Amino acid sequence: MSNTLHIATYNIHKGFSHFNRRMVLHELRDCLRSLDADIVFLQEVQGEHTLHLRRYDNYPALPQHEFLAEHRWLHCAYGKNSVYDAGHHGNAILSRHHILDSHNRDISAHRFESRGLLHSAVAMADGKTVIHCFCVHLGLFARGRRTQLRDMVQYIARRVPAEAPLILAGDFNDWRNEASQVLLRELGLSEAFECRYGRPAKSFPVRVPVLSLDRIYVRGLEVADARIHARHPWDSISDHAALSAVLHLP
Repeated sequence: MSNTLHIATYNIHKGFSHFNRRMVLHELRDCLRSLDADIVFLQEVQGEHTLHLRRYDNYPALPQHEFLAEHRWLHCAYGKNSVYDAGHHGNAILSRHHILDSHNRDISAHRFESRGLLHSAVAMADGKTVIHCFCVHLGLFARGRRTQLRDMVQYIARRVPAEAPLILAGDFNDWRNEASQVLLRELGLSEAFECRYGRPAKSFPVRVPVLSLDRIYVRGLEVADARIHARHPWDSISDHAALSAVLHLP
């Protein structure tokens, strides 16, 4: 259906399995493709790592977001957040629909964690609908997350029209679920799993999920379905489960 949008969000752990035991980018690409999502929100995406190229025979020469998107998602955006001697990593958005423009906002709360909010305006096939897509990975410390949440709210309120459809997805590290009330009150955003099941999905650690870290927030879209992907082969790829949702445009 032209008014149906399939989306997914996943913290890909830089393309390595639990405790960095295996490079799993090829398995990861197959799993992501099996979801058949129109838009994919990815966190911990390795944009470059010169040591991995020398260490692993089958390590892709392309940046991870381009390797994962190749031949399936024609449009992608990457937000470089954390930079170090061997390379950098950040967030990425892969899309079957045209990305009109993208901007990566630095929302780091302190110098010990580099975090960003990747914003892509995605044009739907009808030629008139633009969905504002945000991919985020918030910090590990509660005080920093609250600062980042305020920064996100202010940025989105300033940059996105109040009536525009919007998706905010990623790893919120928000096990106390402080974000949902703030995002609903300030931006009118609803969490997909809360809409369907009354509470956010438990997504971490993937083999015995007990914490609700990963989220999909929407505005101006109806949540028709929401699913957790934690069973094999997902449980051997990342320490997070992947989340997906089926959304209907009005």
